[in-house]
Amino acid sequence: MKMCRTLLLLMSMISFWGVAQKKDVTLLVQPYLQDASPHSIKILWETSVGEESVVEWGLSPKLGKKKEGISYDVNFSESRIHEVKIDGLKRFTEYYYRVRTGNMASDIFQFKTPPFASDNESFKIVAMSDMQYDHNHPDKFSEIVNDGVLAYLEKEYKGNLPNNLAMVLIPGDLVENGAKYFQWKEHFFNPAEKLFAHVPVYPVLGNHERNSVFYFKYFSLPENGTPAYAEHWWYKDYGNTRIIGLNSNDGYKDSRDQKNWLETLLGETAKEDKIDFVFAQLHHPHKSELWIPGERDFTGEVVKELEKFTTETGKPSIHFFGHTHGYSRGQSKDHKHLWINVASAGGAIDNWGEFEGRDYEEFSVTQDEYGFVMVEVDGNRDDPKFTIRRISRGNQDRFRANELRDSITIWKKERKPDAPKALAPRDETVEITGALLRANGFNSTFKGAFHAASHWQVATSSDFSKPVFDSWKQYENWYYLEDRQKDDDLTDEKTNRLKPNATYFWRVRYRDQNLNWSDWSETATFNTKE
Repeated sequence: MKMCRTLLLLMSMISFWGVAQKKDVTLLVQPYLQDASPHSIKILWETSVGEESVVEWGLSPKLGKKKEGISYDVNFSESRIHEVKIDGLKRFTEYYYRVRTGNMASDIFQFKTPPFASDNESFKIVAMSDMQYDHNHPDKFSEIVNDGVLAYLEKEYKGNLPNNLAMVLIPGDLVENGAKYFQWKEHFFNPAEKLFAHVPVYPVLGNHERNSVFYFKYFSLPENGTPAYAEHWWYKDYGNTRIIGLNSNDGYKDSRDQKNWLETLLGETAKEDKIDFVFAQLHHPHKSELWIPGERDFTGEVVKELEKFTTETGKPSIHFFGHTHGYSRGQSKDHKHLWINVASAGGAIDNWGEFEGRDYEEFSVTQDEYGFVMVEVDGNRDDPKFTIRRISRGNQDRFRANELRDSITIWKKERKPDAPKALAPRDETVEITGALLRANGFNSTFKGAFHAASHWQVATSSDFSKPVFDSWKQYENWYYLEDRQKDDDLTDEKTNRLKPNATYFWRVRYRDQNLNWSDWSETATFNTKE
């Protein structure tokens, strides 16, 4: 009897010791979504301890299904990142889920799977960047997400978050120093947890990430880039749109592997009828009106590839970027390609006059303000289009409560305005100080189209192979807080000084606000005086 009681006591002590050794699990980073497809999605989260990685999910808050995944250390400590991939989902369907590790269970969240292109579904994307911590405004990123993105979506579109938003794009600089572990939780994931728990987030590397191992541990991006550079460049399809992520940082911007991969991918995309639009994102600008030192030639090479792709295929494209802390919207001269700087979502604003800048002809709008960009893609296969909207939170001088500050809509199908008429000079002699070229007013058969740009050329030969004068002007040019095109109706243009006693050929074409060029006018001629 004594031995039995002793044995029971010993067993009780062992059991108590085992329970005491089980540590409570703390949820450090709330669940966030990655790499969604019509039939699958990845769910990640971080805990203080614990190996167990379980997602409970279903078509209602009752859940009912369970999937286990993997966990791995993040900082050579007890904390663990958990990753679970759920397969077998239905396309364009809303699901509920929660995560479990040990004695910890998260709240229940929702997500929605992407559609196929053939479903003709429309969707919205948020693009924002450079949310790295600013010690003078430490809560700015939280404000951008919660008072900005979430409040804007709730007011403008009603409904729940997964139905209102398909994905979040981030062209770099997620944290101030990617090598500092605490910044990922405190400065990036925590402020955006109400967004990332319901909507997949797709970042690319900025210079502030410092190519940190933490970036690659926290994100599980599409592994369809060059195998040796997993997650440095990748692509993801959503409906009729292909999203391409690139790495413009030192050590990778000159990579022949990345350039070859992009060329091959665009070649394949050209043949895919299901893809109407291509949106690329990378961190550095090719040109920057607020901060010239931030420019990169690599981005210029990417722009040329996208321009070539767009012109050859008729599929409009965009490159989203950041690095310069302010918004800019530009467009290529001869292509339906947009240049969109989506900063700043937290990093200190690059104010006008603070750094070396330049008024580039490509850009129509530049604003030294915080904010984000909404992209609304129309999935109508008969006449697809997308709309860009800049939603501003203002700056230190003027607060803006989700104010619409810029917008543009691009149709895939060509919607040519009427070709202008070259009015004057025609078969006459003008002064060498410069001819005033004049054309008629803008006209288009498409409802709502207006005169947004003019392109004038003067040459010594009728083939215009080597123009002596080439001028491209937009209907607006917001630079340094003023519209430098305010009083220009785009129907006339003064040339530069010309050579005496010479014959010149000239022509003009008009563009509408949706980046559709007219045909060139008929060619007119004039002579200059001796």
